[in-house]
Amino acid sequence: MKRRSCGRGAALLVAAMFLGLPSASCADLSLQDAINLALAQNTSLRITQKGEDTARAELQKAKIDNGLQIKGTESLDTTLKRSSSTDSKNEIGVTASYPLYTSGKAEANIDSGVLGLKAAELSTERSRENLKLDVIKAYYDALEARRTVDVRQETVDKYQDHYTNVSQLYAAGSKARIDVIRSSVELSNAAQDLIKAQNSCEVDLATLRNYLNIDRSEPLNLTSDFSYDQFNIDMDSCIDYAYRNRKDLMIDLYKYQQAENAVKAAKADFGPSVTLSAGPSWSHSFKPATSSDSDITAGATLSWNFWDNGLTRAKVQEAETSRDVAKLNLTKDQEDIDLSLRQAYYNMREAEKRLNSTGDAVKQAEEDYFIAREKYRAGEGLMLDIIDAQEALSTARLNYISAEYDYARYKATVENAMGIELTDQEKEAAAKMTATAAEKAERAVLQEPIAPENAKPDKETKGLVKKAADAAAGEAKAPASDAAAQVIQDLAEGEVTK
Repeated sequence: MKRRSCGRGAALLVAAMFLGLPSASCADLSLQDAINLALAQNTSLRITQKGEDTARAELQKAKIDNGLQIKGTESLDTTLKRSSSTDSKNEIGVTASYPLYTSGKAEANIDSGVLGLKAAELSTERSRENLKLDVIKAYYDALEARRTVDVRQETVDKYQDHYTNVSQLYAAGSKARIDVIRSSVELSNAAQDLIKAQNSCEVDLATLRNYLNIDRSEPLNLTSDFSYDQFNIDMDSCIDYAYRNRKDLMIDLYKYQQAENAVKAAKADFGPSVTLSAGPSWSHSFKPATSSDSDITAGATLSWNFWDNGLTRAKVQEAETSRDVAKLNLTKDQEDIDLSLRQAYYNMREAEKRLNSTGDAVKQAEEDYFIAREKYRAGEGLMLDIIDAQEALSTARLNYISAEYDYARYKATVENAMGIELTDQEKEAAAKMTATAAEKAERAVLQEPIAPENAKPDKETKGLVKKAADAAAGEAKAPASDAAAQVIQDLAEGEVTK
């Protein structure tokens, strides 16, 4: 009676897991589709892109401050005299002013505005590159989770078959009761691992949907998978390329130049400024007597602050300190890029070695499990042999899966750390960020991929941009995989942009 109860409990647990799996139809989504979709409608990227509008407004403000300005004034004055009489008059004036000379302050502010706009545009580009990396990682995380579920499911199936076999042998009197109990416990533990893996898969898919900014409950069928693509660029070349192409460093350089302009603008307060002004004015007195008058004034105003109790000098010192900090930030970011690139490169090579070594381990673990199972069925093996062999097989398969996707993720991280720019196709998708919701709905990106899934890059094209080719030409690869090969060619030909 107890034996039937134990078997029924294990069977119900496995059935509950199967029934809990979603069965809704899924939308096919390749890795390139995911990247394009994220670049077109990610909310965080929209926020970053607003920085360009702010910088553009700052530049416009600097230009206006150095341009022609026209102001109108009107006043109504009443004066009470000692004789108790009053004088009342109304004055209207229009004045046009133009800053003829500002000791270089206006020019420095305009230059800072131009640099700020360039920095904002580069910041948006860098955010797009980082978003691409995030999507690649999230996509591979979901793929790894999905394959982990498959491994855990297979482990549950094997333990279920083993439990059924042990129960039959026990009923025939050839196995001990403890073998049935132990196999039931292992089946339950494997089922727990499967539940955790299924949950991790759902979490990873939710993360991917968040990057894509799509319906959070939409089922997804990830059609791309890992494809080994060898990375043949040495580390020193990667670092050299990053120093010349990372947009972060360009932004730091622009900020340093902005700080230099801020010092110039602060020092300009030591010098004179000249302002031209001209305009008509009208006055009308209506008490005690009525009279009207009008005139036109024009002139130049020279302003020079000879003594401000050290205020200007303090502003100069503050600007110089900010300039020094900007220079140190540039150096610090260079150091951080060097470190992050080395870490990603070493991790990629480590994953590559694991990938090459775990393939044979899976085959050996499968053979070991087969032998242990058959020996046990023949009455010559132990229950512990079955458990150890199954655990070793699951570990080997999970290690192999982990090595595959670790290599893919770290390879994408290395390419991102190098500053490899987006492809033409991805730039086109990013340009659709400003499209209306109706236009985005009409595009139906998930149903109509922009490029053939199996397209290969054009090896004759210079630069790091991939072009779509014939879909039947070869196997699909990660979006940035062939860019690495092109970097080698560019480095060899000296065509990497500085």
